[in-house]
Amino acid sequence: MQAVENVVILGSTGTIGRLSVEVIGSLRDRLKIIGLAANQNIELLRSQIAELSPRQAVVLNEERCIQLSGSADTEIACGSEPLVNLASNPEVDILVVAMTGTAALDAVLAALRAGKRVALATKEILVSFGKFIQQALQEGNGELLPIDSEHNALHQCLDGRDPSTIRRLILTASGGPFREKDYTGAAPEEVLAHPTWEMGERITVDSATLMNKGFEVIEAHFLFGVEPERIEVLVHPQSIVHSLVEFTDGSVLAQLSVPDMRLPIEYALLYPERGPRIVSQLDLAEVVSLEFEKPDLGRFPCLGFAYEVLKKGGTAPAVLQAADEEAVEQFLKDKIRFEDIPELIRKAMKSHRHIKEPSISQIREAERLAKQFVEKEIDANRF
Repeated sequence: MQAVENVVILGSTGTIGRLSVEVIGSLRDRLKIIGLAANQNIELLRSQIAELSPRQAVVLNEERCIQLSGSADTEIACGSEPLVNLASNPEVDILVVAMTGTAALDAVLAALRAGKRVALATKEILVSFGKFIQQALQEGNGELLPIDSEHNALHQCLDGRDPSTIRRLILTASGGPFREKDYTGAAPEEVLAHPTWEMGERITVDSATLMNKGFEVIEAHFLFGVEPERIEVLVHPQSIVHSLVEFTDGSVLAQLSVPDMRLPIEYALLYPERGPRIVSQLDLAEVVSLEFEKPDLGRFPCLGFAYEVLKKGGTAPAVLQAADEEAVEQFLKDKIRFEDIPELIRKAMKSHRHIKEPSISQIREAERLAKQFVEKEIDANRF
């Protein structure tokens, strides 16, 4: 009988965090949640604590944290420093990272340096700090398992294969709500109506602009060590084929499943084992067609931006993701139009003073300045 592994979930109140709680609940003979962390959804975190009785719960937002009281079973901690302590705790085996933004960066680095498995769903950490994540992996001999359905699919296709035999990585994209529809003047509720996936607001908007897929190109580079020129994107509206790998002999392997994030979560938690089926069975006979098409970079320039910054390196990817974060936030507040998002990002990239070999603090400063630039452009109506 295998020992039960201890899991900490950073971002337990978000979409992926809630699904992780559900998946772990179905695998109680294998996994136990001993730590939770959230930013400000105190009500949901309180109910999760009552249900799971973790040893510790951390709230990043210190003002909201005071609304949460501990118990005999659960210690409450406030701020970002306790995240690092929780992630590097010797009793923790797996760290699930589903917290948006880069607030969990230090916790991820600490966990990897301590040799733990990190199941990563947060895009911003790899996009902005990919080189530092790679270094931490080497230093601590930890594991990095992607939860993103596309990278999880690539991991399944590449598992144990010689990297020199890879010709191309092919990420699939649903195309979002505007694949065949004009997005001029689209309201937030139209943009958030994703045709396939249920996700958080920012990632849903990023899916509509294809920025999300651009971030995934950057992530794939750092996860699998493949050059940008050999990472491609195909629009696949059915979201059945999650990614493909072409090998040097012309063979192509693909991972197919119904679009359900519980599957990549379970895979990342249990790898290299396969768990019980917790998602609906894929019946290919009921799939009318599987369509693929090249993305239109004219209509969706954000995907092209990602290739630009990946080739440039340094602080450029951080500027891209920070400018996007601010622009998306302002769109959701009805401060700008949907079609203004790429233009604001383009201007932020152009104004940026690039640093080729930045420190972590320099990357954080580049992110801050990019957000500030977008905010000022909006305030001055210069877009």
